[in-house]
Amino acid sequence: MATIEPLRALQYDVARTGGLQDVVAPPYDVIDADERRALQARSPYNVVAIDLPEPDRATATDRYAHAAEILDGWRAAGVVVRDAEPALWPLEQDYVGPDGHARTRRGFLARVLIEQYGAGRIRPHERTHPGPREDRLRLTRATRANLSPIFALFSDPDAAAWTALEPATRAQPHAETTDLDGTRNRLWRVTDARAIAAVAEATSAAELLIADGHHRYETARVYAEELGGEGPHRYVLMCLVALEDPGLTVFPTHRLVRGLSAAQQEALATAIRRDFDVSELQRTAELAPAAAGAVQIGYIDAHFKRPYRLTLKDQAIADRALPGRAEPYRRLDTAVLEALILKGALEMSDEQIDHLEGLGYARDDAEALGLVLAGDYDAAFFMAPTPVRRVQAVAAAGESMPPKSTYFFPKVPTGLLFNPLVD
Repeated sequence: MATIEPLRALQYDVARTGGLQDVVAPPYDVIDADERRALQARSPYNVVAIDLPEPDRATATDRYAHAAEILDGWRAAGVVVRDAEPALWPLEQDYVGPDGHARTRRGFLARVLIEQYGAGRIRPHERTHPGPREDRLRLTRATRANLSPIFALFSDPDAAAWTALEPATRAQPHAETTDLDGTRNRLWRVTDARAIAAVAEATSAAELLIADGHHRYETARVYAEELGGEGPHRYVLMCLVALEDPGLTVFPTHRLVRGLSAAQQEALATAIRRDFDVSELQRTAELAPAAAGAVQIGYIDAHFKRPYRLTLKDQAIADRALPGRAEPYRRLDTAVLEALILKGALEMSDEQIDHLEGLGYARDDAEALGLVLAGDYDAAFFMAPTPVRRVQAVAAAGESMPPKSTYFFPKVPTGLLFNPLVD
């Protein structure tokens, strides 16, 4: 079972920063150069300065050492302070999803004991890439802190953990922010011993499923082993949300391909005709399929610009293409697409997929369609959302989904709290 505890957090002194609005940021891996500049312009204390650092040109200090210098300077100036006592931090996120529906997702921030992946403890659900792991490890070594929370899920059908924390949320939040996408984040601090004990009881048998932050978790595990022994470096910062929370949603990430040769285009057409029933759609708005029993994929290419629905002719086709993989994995549209189209017809290697050579992703239907119609990509494959229970079933079978198989929205902002890895 996972070990979930309150933490003595490092946090911004909201009196010094004027709240959290100008100092938080999205997770580092969704920030481009223009957005980084805009965030840094909002406040000299914006967390991108340390979570997505740049080298100090004046001193030739590398980006990781420079991040550590900045964080140390903020602590010395009292901009970032250490909590006097351990606390749990309830978080409510009011958001409108890509589907246009308004929801509220509830969870809490805590520190979690780092363990090897395994049943009853902590499970991943997606494959990771070596590049981001090395980047995050070098940053952790320099700053000796978790700067961004991992987003993880646990089963709590009676909502016992949130019930214990909910009374605290009737008071004024410790801080609140609104993201660029309109998500309203409200954060409270809970030090009440009875509430903390009740959360500990509610999570005592918890198995955690990492929803977002696999690279950060694997980085934390490597860092803990590097230092050895016991101490705060054996824990990692997480935001925990119940699988049963009504505000928890998963959206799809669509796939796009470009740079196809004439031979690859012919191979793609042959594979589609061989393995899928093809039906033309009336409108491009129908490209993204709903979650269904059979594997269905929306398709449009830059040449004909007509929308189609591809339905796998027989599950046995996927079973043959994915020998040795667990049954829940073989029913994933992302896994079927990877096996039959990306690796099959287009002969992409794992390395090419990992490094986005000829492959792109889009988390918005309109973005994916626009990139194809503009000719930036040769074709787009529109995926269905993966139900949370299917994500859980794949992980329970010991499998990791292809990269970007899920899009948990909204993101948990970076900068709400930091977890120090030294006393």
